Amino acid sequence: MIVHTRKLWATSLCHSLVPHTYVELYPHDIEPTIFDATFSPLSYFCIMYSKQEASLLNQQFWTALGKYMLPIPSAEGEKINWINYKTGEKNIRFVMEAENKIAKISIQLSHTDIAEQQFYFEKFAQLKKIFEQAVGKDWQWLALIENEHGKTISQISTKQNGLNILNKTDWPALISFFKKNLVALDTFWCENKFAFER
Repeated sequence: MIVHTRKLWATSLCHSLVPHTYVELYPHDIEPTIFDATFSPLSYFCIMYSKQEASLLNQQFWTALGKYMLPIPSAEGEKINWINYKTGEKNIRFVMEAENKIAKISIQLSHTDIAEQQFYFEKFAQLKKIFEQAVGKDWQWLALIENEHGKTISQISTKQNGLNILNKTDWPALISFFKKNLVALDTFWCENKFAFER
């Protein structure tokens, strides 16, 4: 399992008439500031996080998720490191992301040989009905796309909007989202990984 969190360079826009949290992220080499912002006709305040504080909150969340998942066995009844999930296939990974008020979990295929990557993506496609029975239908299938590092990957993913990893009140919902989908992916993988052996 790869836990992916981009650097949190941010600015705040405190402009809504309804209380809300707004964090806008962008990768620039400037001093980072992250705001938890609420604005209403009666009150206005901004809570600013330094780069170090934001990094600490990220670390605390993934540690909390790991501890929460620790007692849960795999579908095969074995103890498992959920945060660093091992599929046994070098270029097939389960990736968790929490950034920009979006929680996302995906299966990523990163084979440098494009024909091989297509082969494995098609294997998943052949098992799509079984996959959806295990994890649900709200997953996006993308073949041969370019990621933020300019590398070609294929990806099967699902996400939930409106969850901010810097807001601890969102952590229960984030943990619930990741737990549900990790356990479902594990069930699918344990029952079907033999199909990906070559």
